[in-house]
Amino acid sequence: MRYVTAGESHGPALTAIIEGLPAGLTISEAQINEDLHRRQQGYGRGNRQKIESDHVEISSGVRHQLTIGSPVTLRVVNDDFRHWQEIMDPSSEATAENSVRKVERPRPGHADLVGGMKYRHHDLRNVLERSSARETTMRVAVGSVAKQLLAQIGVEVLGFVRQIGPVSADPTKLNTFADLAALKVATDQSETRTFDSDAETKMKVLIDETKKAGDTLGGIVQVLATGLPVGLGSYVSAETKMDGKLAQAIIGINAFKGVEFGEGFQFANHPGSEGMDEIFWQKDQGFYRETDHLGGFEGGMTNGMPVNIKAVMKPIPTLYKPLRSVDIKTKEAYKANVERSDTTAVTAAAVVAEAMTAITLAEAVLDKFDADSMARLQEQLTNYNEEIKNF
Repeated sequence: MRYVTAGESHGPALTAIIEGLPAGLTISEAQINEDLHRRQQGYGRGNRQKIESDHVEISSGVRHQLTIGSPVTLRVVNDDFRHWQEIMDPSSEATAENSVRKVERPRPGHADLVGGMKYRHHDLRNVLERSSARETTMRVAVGSVAKQLLAQIGVEVLGFVRQIGPVSADPTKLNTFADLAALKVATDQSETRTFDSDAETKMKVLIDETKKAGDTLGGIVQVLATGLPVGLGSYVSAETKMDGKLAQAIIGINAFKGVEFGEGFQFANHPGSEGMDEIFWQKDQGFYRETDHLGGFEGGMTNGMPVNIKAVMKPIPTLYKPLRSVDIKTKEAYKANVERSDTTAVTAAAVVAEAMTAITLAEAVLDKFDADSMARLQEQLTNYNEEIKNF
C-alpha cells in the first residue's frame, strides 16, 4: 500500500490517491467524514474551522462501498477557495492584480524562508500554501481508510491529548477505561480531546489566557493501538524496524519535534530490571506479557502488547504578536506576516497522529499478508495468529 496527497491550503481542492488496498474492503464515506470533522474540532482552533466543513468525495476504486483493487481517489473541496480564486487560480497568468497577497516576509519557525531558498520562490506563498497543516486533511482521510481496514482484522487505533502547555492529564485515569472504544467516547466528547476532565478545565483556562496574550501553545499527544499481530516489522535491518517506521511517520507531521514508545525518555530514570516486560505462558493464550513498558515493541517488531506512542508538538509559530524577521526583497528588518492561525492545534494533531499510525500499521499488515483480497487477508491472519499462539 502507498499513497500520495496533493493540493494547496487555499487551492480548489485537496486530493489523495491510495494504491494497494485489497479488493473487498468495506469503505464508509460517512466514517471518513466523521474523522475529518474530528480533526477540525478542539478548543483553541482558529477561524479556518468555521469556514471549512470538510467532506470527502470518493471518485475511484470503490463500488457499492467495496474496494475493487484499483487505486482509490479521495477528494475534499476547499470551501474557502472562492475567496482566493483570483490569487490561487491554476490557469491564469500572474498579474499585479492577482499577486496582491504576495509573501516576502518569512515567518520564523515555518518553511517559508528555507522553502523559498530551495525552490527559488520569491513569493513565499508558493511555500506556505503546501507546507500548511491544511495538507493533513488528506492524511486523516487516508488514515480513516486505514483504520477501517485495521478494524476489519480486529485492530483499533486511537489518538488523544496528554498535555497542552504545562497542563498534563493524570495518566492513572487511563486505567478507568475498559477499552479503546470507551476511551474514544470520552475523548471525542472532550473539547481538548483529553481523558481527564480536571485537566481539561485547566487546559481551557490556559488556552484563553494564551490567546489573549497573542501567543500559542504546544503539547503532547498519545496514540494507542490494540489487537495487532505479533511480528510486524523485523530486526534484520534498520529500515525494517516497525517502531522506526512509526517514528518517521509521526515526526513527518507538521510541528512535531519528538516521539517516544512506552516509557520512552523515562527509561533514563530507572534500571533495566524495572523497564523490561517479563514473559509468561498459558496454554489457552500462548506467550504473553503483563506489562507494556516497551510500548508494544521488541527488536523493532510488534510483540502483541498495545502499541503506545507519545509525541510532542511545538507551539504554532504563527503568532498574533509577530516575531522579528527580514524582508527577502529589501533585506530590511520587519515583523513577520500574520496569517490566520490557532492558539493551539494539539487537539487536531492527536487525530493526525492517529491517522499516521493507522496508515503505517496498515502498510505493514498488507506487506506481511496477501493484499489482493480482504477475505484472503483475514483467512491468512487467522491462521497466522493460531500458529503464533501454539508456538
